[in-house]
Amino acid sequence: MLVTFVVYSQEDENLKVDNTLTDYRDVKSNKGKMFIYWGWNRSNYSKSDIHFKGENYNFKLNNVAAHDKPKPFGIYYFKLDEITIPQTNFRIGYFFKEHYTVAIGLDHMKYVMYNDKTVKIDGTINTGGEFDGTYNNDDIVLTEDFLTFEHTDGLNYINVEVSRFDNLDNWLKFPIKHIDINLTEGVGAGLLYPKTNTKLLGKERYDEFHLAGYGISAHAGLNITFFKYFFIQSNIKVGYINMGDIRTTNDKKDSASQHFTFFENMYVFGAKFNLTK
Repeated sequence: MLVTFVVYSQEDENLKVDNTLTDYRDVKSNKGKMFIYWGWNRSNYSKSDIHFKGENYNFKLNNVAAHDKPKPFGIYYFKLDEITIPQTNFRIGYFFKEHYTVAIGLDHMKYVMYNDKTVKIDGTINTGGEFDGTYNNDDIVLTEDFLTFEHTDGLNYINVEVSRFDNLDNWLKFPIKHIDINLTEGVGAGLLYPKTNTKLLGKERYDEFHLAGYGISAHAGLNITFFKYFFIQSNIKVGYINMGDIRTTNDKKDSASQHFTFFENMYVFGAKFNLTK
């Protein structure tokens, strides 16, 4: 009986040690790996003051509201020649340390000013049209005859991000084979390269890509990795955009400027892979 007791006690002790040392992760190391992802987003924007200037006009619209422009789910979400129809996200990155990544990517958002809203206007317009006048905190209705203003192909935020990446399996005690749960958070900065579609005071519209300003952002997300290499990820991102040089018409003398904050919610899928064997 004494021998039997000692054997069982030793086995219990080994089990205790093994449980303490259990590592629930399937992915044992990230350092040196690349990753790539693709997905879609919804975005919200703060109100902003938009300053328009050109030959014979210089005015500012105050507290202008805008919204994003999502598209119903369809086959164009996956067709290469139509992939910019939805609001999309693309990123490629590298684990330069076990818990840190650097990545470059594109947040392809869409921004559309609400028409038929009443806002305050300051400044002057003297183009020989119905909107000529001197304004001092006056009301004006944003009719389509006066202005349409959107970055719909799109509000392109090209940015570099540095992020931290932490596995949560041990903390959650999540021993499901082939699944890892991870938390990621980080900061980014980059340039705004929008394609702005504007109709202003009856002028010929300009609808080309143009480097317009810069942005900064911070993000956090939940990553679920399957079979070590494939993942889905949900991210939220907040940021600040400042565009000081927005093209509005075919005349280079015409321009606009604005700055605002944004909130972005994205869902992506991707893969991780080793650069070397």
